[in-house]
Amino acid sequence: QVQLVESGGGLVQPGGSLRLSCTASGFSFSNHVMSWYRQTPGKERELVATISSVVGITSYADSVKGRFTISRDNVKNTVYLQMNNLKPEDTAVYYCHCPRRGYWGQGTQVTVSS
Repeated sequence: QVQLVESGGGLVQPGGSLRLSCTASGFSFSNHVMSWYRQTPGKERELVATISSVVGITSYADSVKGRFTISRDNVKNTVYLQMNNLKPEDTAVYYCHCPRRGYWGQGTQVTVSS
């Protein structure tokens, strides 16, 4: 059974940091590109960051460049999203996604507020 389980969300003040984790099971994680998306009510899901399978080439949305870092540990079957200098506009539900297989996690809420 395929599972993507996110964790690490929460409430943080502007300028703070959070690290999201997504642990995969049920498929060959190390062979697949992985992405993080986010969504706010009434808006389409937005691609935040992507990391390639083996070499770990990364790409980011312009809105998070220089503040967010995506990484992966293919031994732990986990992809991470380190989020620094968080802003209120980063508030969203964050989802882990495997584009090739169409798998999604259940999402984790990130709220940036003072």
